[in-house]
Formats: sequence, C-alpha cells, structure tokens
Amino acid sequence: MDEFEAIVETGGAAAVELAASAVAARGGKTLPCPNCGKPMIGPFCAVCGQPLNTHRRSLGHLLREFFKDIASFDSRILRTAEALLVRPGELPKAFREGRTQRYVPAVRLYFFVSLLFFLFLSVTGIAILQFAFVADSYRLVHDDQGHIYKLDGGKRILMPGLKADAKGNVRPEGGESAVEFDLDMKADGSVSNRLASNVSFFQRIAPVKAKASPQLEAALKTVQMELMVNGKKASGIEKAFADTLEKLKTDPAALNGPLETWIPRILFVLLPLFAFLLALFYRGQRKHFFFVDHLVFSLNIHSFLFVVLIGAAVAAQILSGLWVARLTLLVLSVYLLLSLKYFYGQSWVRTCGKFAALSFTYTVFFLAPALAFALAASVLGGS
Repeated sequence: MDEFEAIVETGGAAAVELAASAVAARGGKTLPCPNCGKPMIGPFCAVCGQPLNTHRRSLGHLLREFFKDIASFDSRILRTAEALLVRPGELPKAFREGRTQRYVPAVRLYFFVSLLFFLFLSVTGIAILQFAFVADSYRLVHDDQGHIYKLDGGKRILMPGLKADAKGNVRPEGGESAVEFDLDMKADGSVSNRLASNVSFFQRIAPVKAKASPQLEAALKTVQMELMVNGKKASGIEKAFADTLEKLKTDPAALNGPLETWIPRILFVLLPLFAFLLALFYRGQRKHFFFVDHLVFSLNIHSFLFVVLIGAAVAAQILSGLWVARLTLLVLSVYLLLSLKYFYGQSWVRTCGKFAALSFTYTVFFLAPALAFALAASVLGGS
C-alpha cells in the first residue's frame, strides 16, 4: 500500500510538472507554491492544496471567511450535540458507516465534554464530593430497669436494643441501635462526643473554617487515637488517613481536588475496558464489528455520561441527592439500552439480555472498584 501511494504521489507531481511545462510553452506564467515549492497552474496547488493568495486580503474578505468558518464549525457542533443527546447510537454508527464529516470525531468529543464538565464545576463552585464532619455530643442515662435514654435537646429518646447495668455500663441486647455506640460508653449522664459526617454530592463548596469546635477536636482526636495499634506509631496508610481527617475538619471539600485529578484518569482506563466487554458480549458479530467500532461506542457512552453528570450537578441544587441518583441511573440506563439496540441491530430480547449482563459486569467488576480506588487514592493523598 505504501508503494502504491508513493507511485500515485510521484505520478501526480510529474503530471503537475508536465502541465506547468505546457503552460510555459504557450507563454503562460507559473508561480512556485509558497508551501511545497511545486509550480502552481491555478488558484490552488495541485500537490498540497495550498491557496495562491492567503494574505493581503481586504478586511471584508477576512470577515466573510471568519464567519464562514464559524458557521461551518457551529453546524458541526450542533449536529454532534443533537446526535449525542437525542439519537442514542447515531455517532458510533455514523463512524462505522463512514459518515464522519458531519460530526465531531469521537476522541475529540470525549475530551471536549469531559473538559466542559470539570470547567462547569470550577465556574459554578460545585464540588464532586464533600465530607462535613460534626461532633455528635450526647448524654446517655438509664433508669432502674436498665433502659437507656439519649438526652438530646432536653428530650429523652429511648435507645432500643441497649441495656445498662447498675454502674451504667452499656451492653447490646439486639436491635439495630446496638451498633450506634461504642460499648465502652457509659449511661451515667456524662458528655460523650462522637465523630459523624454529612456526605454531599454536587453541592456548592462549603467555606473553609478557621478553627474546628472543641467538641469536634475531641471527637477527631478519639478517632486518631484508635488508629494507633498496641501503642505503636501508626503506619503510613493510617497516618495519611489521619492527615486527611485533619484537613476535612475545617475544609469539607478537601478531597475535591484529588478526585478531579483521579476521575479523568480512571475513566480513561475504563474506556477500553468497556469496549473489551462489548467485544466479548458481541463476539458473534466480530466479522462486522471491529474493536475500534466498540471503542468508538464506548467513547460515545462515556461522553454522554459527562453530559448527564452536568445535568445531575444542576439538579442536585434543587432535588435531594437520592432523587438525583435515581434520575441519573435511569437516564444512563435508557440511553445505553437504546444505543445498543440501534448500533448493533439485534432483537429487543437479545439486546435487553446483553444490556443487563453488560451493565452488571461493568458496574460491579470495573466501575465500582475503579471509583473506590479513586476515593482511596484521594483520601491517602495520592495525585
């Protein structure tokens, strides 16, 4: 193939030289191409396509060319956006059928949409994940029958599943509430502080506190002391975890920066893994679908994922986190199902079966562990 292309290129250059000689023999004048140096016999170079006149144009001509290029670019962007959002599977199918000039290339689209997602978070001041630590201060008391009550705001709240002896020592007696308190706590009316956290997704970045409250400091110190093993110095992992807790006590969004570093890396690794799963589930059609087709399909799905996450970040400002998670999962599931049906063209029964198996395999064995790794790396201070 390379030899054939070389012959074609050499033949084309020879034809241009021959035509230029014919023009010169008739008294015509040719100019060398400013780009490749070959003789030009028209407004464009027949070898490299360079225009003869690219500068010293009028201002009006430059403006017309500018708006022409903008209109052409915008129309391509709009067609790509329309296909991505409301025509599931159209972009990978267009690539497979060779209709590539109408749309933005899959790789370029993926990087553009992912960049748009993180830019949106930066501009709006929204964090992917925040941990707001609070000190849960409470008192436990007990009555003559050993029933334990939690004193909260002047109210006595019965704690079922717990019992106290005559000295106030707490012991479990079954029930879910038995795991809520450390068993070394006493129901003697003394104040106890326990570290608790409020986890939020896609919320405005909370302001950094100048100093944590004494109660929170005490609760955090208790957790840090529990990281010590047999009185020895904590290991590197335990120390990194303790340092992260120290940051989170005044800055709930301390993990946001590392997460924004790790998530693009993780998803970029997941792209070919998802394509591999597609090739595995559709191995019966390997004569018609190459791995690059599955990879372009994977790029399309993950590009749509970033679009949905932008919508989820907006929706999280007015809806509860649970509803946002449900809607996000629903939209992604419907989009993937319709994309599989349109792109691979199998029956609805086979498509639904493969959709269920593919979704379960990818989520449980690839996506969830990858996101857990990103969170762990962020907690341990990796970047």
